[in-house]
Amino acid sequence: MLLIMPVTVRSFAKINLGLCIGAVHPDGFHELRTVYQTVALHDVLRLRVQRGSGVEIRCADPRVPTHETNTCYRMVERAVTALGVHQRVVVEIEKRLPVQGGLGGASGNAVAALAGLEIALKKHLPASERLRIAAEVGSDVPLFLVGGTVLGVGHGEEVYPLPDLAATACVIATPDIGVSTPRAFADWDAQLADAEKPAELRSPSAGGDPSPGSGQAVRRSPGKDAQKLTVSDPSDRINEFGRRISSWLSSVPSVKTSRGRFAGVPARGRGRAETLLLDLVRTGIENDFEKVVFPQYPALRDVKCALERAGAVYASLSGSGSALYGLFRTKALAEKAAGRLRKDGIPAQATVTLTRPQYWKKFQVSNF
Repeated sequence: MLLIMPVTVRSFAKINLGLCIGAVHPDGFHELRTVYQTVALHDVLRLRVQRGSGVEIRCADPRVPTHETNTCYRMVERAVTALGVHQRVVVEIEKRLPVQGGLGGASGNAVAALAGLEIALKKHLPASERLRIAAEVGSDVPLFLVGGTVLGVGHGEEVYPLPDLAATACVIATPDIGVSTPRAFADWDAQLADAEKPAELRSPSAGGDPSPGSGQAVRRSPGKDAQKLTVSDPSDRINEFGRRISSWLSSVPSVKTSRGRFAGVPARGRGRAETLLLDLVRTGIENDFEKVVFPQYPALRDVKCALERAGAVYASLSGSGSALYGLFRTKALAEKAAGRLRKDGIPAQATVTLTRPQYWKKFQVSNF
């Protein structure tokens, strides 16, 4: 058997620049619209192909499953079949990202495992096949096959590369709070249904009681969170999100290349490029999950406020949380803000968003 050298790859995180929840499909999944953005925070995966058969996942973090429920396991299992591989694949995951943090750690791990396998074997699946397999593994897995700034539609699994934006300084805060995405969706549906009832039939608290063990002992009144929840038709809300993205795209500069017209950020004129991401968030895009997650976990709302007080020009929950992020004008401001949050007992790291070329350039650590 030809000796196959181990491969080490980075598995990057993502944040959501807005997330709109639409109607529930017959399959039980919600229609979604979101803009994904990859960031430099990452896990590290080491992949080996050796004699034998099957898939083996290793991870020192006990919260990470090592059996068939692991996204890497499911991805590699499908990939070896598609590639016609009859050897054992061992994937060692070094977790640096939070588990269930809303940063797409598990999904990024799956794509990193696939890319590492292809590098090790010197075989590559067609792009359409990679995307098909990724969508089977998880809704936000395909975005990591693109990188940079990515539009997600459907359940989030249908992805389209958006104009690549200049790297932007940001702070990722990772409070030690676990947020269940299925629970967040259920709370959204329940609150929306409650808001549609006549006033006299509505429940006393729009956010509901905090879940057992959440550490929140006080029942919260509806307050501004309930007032923010609109009762508009889910399709109307999805369409409005789409209009905002379209409006932003229409303002993106266009350049001409040898192959014709290309809508995107010019290679020069960096000053304008640096404002594009901020222009996007200024369209008013929001993360709908904040309306149900913040009432359940008020500490997360407090972290968002802390990011804004620290100078973030925009702050938001990422996915369903519990991670939050803030965008900053400079790296120095982001580092200062991260230090301020840590001083207040909030785990936080300064990092930067990754353009598509940066994402793939930094992907492979070594081939040793």
